[in-house]
Amino acid sequence: MNKRNFLKSSAAVLATPLLGSFDLKQEEYTTPLSTLKGETFWKRVRQDYYLKEDYINLESGYYNIIPTPTLRKVNEHLERVNREGSYYMRNQLDIDREKVTEKLAEFVGCNSEDLAITRNTTESLDLVISGFPWKPGDHAIYAEQDYGAMQLMFEQISKRHGVLLDVVSVPNHPQGDDEIVSLYESKITSKTKLIMVCHMINITGQILPIRKICDMAHSHGVEVLVDGAHCVGHFDFKITDLNCDYYGSSLHKWLAAPLGNGLLYIKDIHRPKIWPLLADYEKDLTRMRRLNHLGTHPAYITLGVEDAIDYLNEIGIKRKEQRLNQIRQYWMKNLQGVENIQINTPWGKERACGIANVGLRNMKPSEMAKRLFDEFNVFTVAIDYANVQGCRITPNIFTTFDELDRFSEAVLQLAKV
Repeated sequence: MNKRNFLKSSAAVLATPLLGSFDLKQEEYTTPLSTLKGETFWKRVRQDYYLKEDYINLESGYYNIIPTPTLRKVNEHLERVNREGSYYMRNQLDIDREKVTEKLAEFVGCNSEDLAITRNTTESLDLVISGFPWKPGDHAIYAEQDYGAMQLMFEQISKRHGVLLDVVSVPNHPQGDDEIVSLYESKITSKTKLIMVCHMINITGQILPIRKICDMAHSHGVEVLVDGAHCVGHFDFKITDLNCDYYGSSLHKWLAAPLGNGLLYIKDIHRPKIWPLLADYEKDLTRMRRLNHLGTHPAYITLGVEDAIDYLNEIGIKRKEQRLNQIRQYWMKNLQGVENIQINTPWGKERACGIANVGLRNMKPSEMAKRLFDEFNVFTVAIDYANVQGCRITPNIFTTFDELDRFSEAVLQLAKV
């Protein structure tokens, strides 16, 4: 749709009630996804989500709603664990966790012995940052756009161990990969031990050239910790192809696993030197289990990781990546080049996928987010720090183009205020 026709039709779009499920016959709900193509496929996918219809949800980045086929299986796991009680926890839990870990390792492209299922990205990355064998005078590098919890952990180890810190600022619209790689390389010293870098920056959705950063860092003898909170289940990649030393992600985001699932990858040569957050009975320094003591926890949510992978495999990760890029570029095109609108995310699919950020020059992000919700029933989140002023927009595979038109027109109206 060109911008002129879009603007003409926008008022009519806003005047209609919020769209619910697609107008499909009930028998189509049971049609296998593998038999469908094009928009019919995505209409069928939306039927797998039980959505609150009071607002348009453009905040999938914090937590991805679980599709109902996965949710049903998670409930079955809960009933099983509850029914079997302590017998399950003592006799079956470790067997099932190993099975799920193997399936997850195959999905993300690494050896299962290098992988642990944690509770979230923060736990995974903080384990490495806090457990690294720091010495006074050691040096670390990260970006001001990195997630706050990890920045706080770096500040803590700086105070505890006398580690020196350098903080870079990643441009929202870099000229190319070399600019990003050079930015991190410019801060490396003879004392640099670790660089933390985002695979996808959570506040803008910008994808960074991780393999090039890792290769550069290794040429200086520096290890790389990658924050991949938003990447697993979002777009197609394999961890081992990145050549990183450590990788953490949250599985309750784009993989749409139950809340409380994350992963941690540690290259085998590094495991012996990392101290765990919680001590475990495992004494073998080479095993991930030594670093992954969770205590008594809701085991059934871990079992749901396998079901989430099954559901995504039915869709196909490449198809999902293409769809998320399609809907991002759709709404960005609606807003591109409009006065008072600032898009804070690169355009190309090699630089972003489902997440993007848009701001208004005539109002603060907090006001923008509030008015989007109060006046237009659009739910998103305000970002106002680290060179990013705007709202993070994270649609999902259940998002419709009609909803994106609603959102786009709302932003256009606010830009005129």
